[in-house]
Amino acid sequence: MNRRRWLVSLLGVAAAGTLSCGYHTGAKADLMPKSIQTIAIPAFSTFTTRYRLIDLLPQEISREFTARTRFRIVENPSEADAVLTGSINSAQVFPILFDPTSGKATRIQIVVLLTITLREQATGRTLYSRPNYGFKQFYDVAADPHQFFDESGPALDRLTRDVAHDVVSSIVENF
Repeated sequence: MNRRRWLVSLLGVAAAGTLSCGYHTGAKADLMPKSIQTIAIPAFSTFTTRYRLIDLLPQEISREFTARTRFRIVENPSEADAVLTGSINSAQVFPILFDPTSGKATRIQIVVLLTITLREQATGRTLYSRPNYGFKQFYDVAADPHQFFDESGPALDRLTRDVAHDVVSSIVENF
């Protein structure tokens, strides 16, 4: 009898410890108003010459919203409960590593600064705003021109995926 009581007590303590730890699974919180069911994400504006990003970023953010949230993405902002707008404030490319023998850049860094705003259509209330949201991505450049493979395209793809993941997480979890 004593052994049974000890086992029940041990199981009770273990259950209480796991149920009351205070942790929750990341990216599962949804702090958006329940009235928001649809979101429109038009092309971003830009103050840079990196025009590829104005289409890539909204497409990737739309894909991320669809994959991870309850929201439906619509084309027309007038049909949406909320509209996510963005502007690319700057997109710069910097050489950060050089080949010591040739002096050519071998590692490049892309830095993008964005402004993201999500507004509720019915009230005009800003649900989320983040000015100068910074992201960076690196890629390598071959020092030997015969082994050259342009890595800038895949680097932009990685950057847009990172931006989309962070933007959706920030909006949904209201950070």
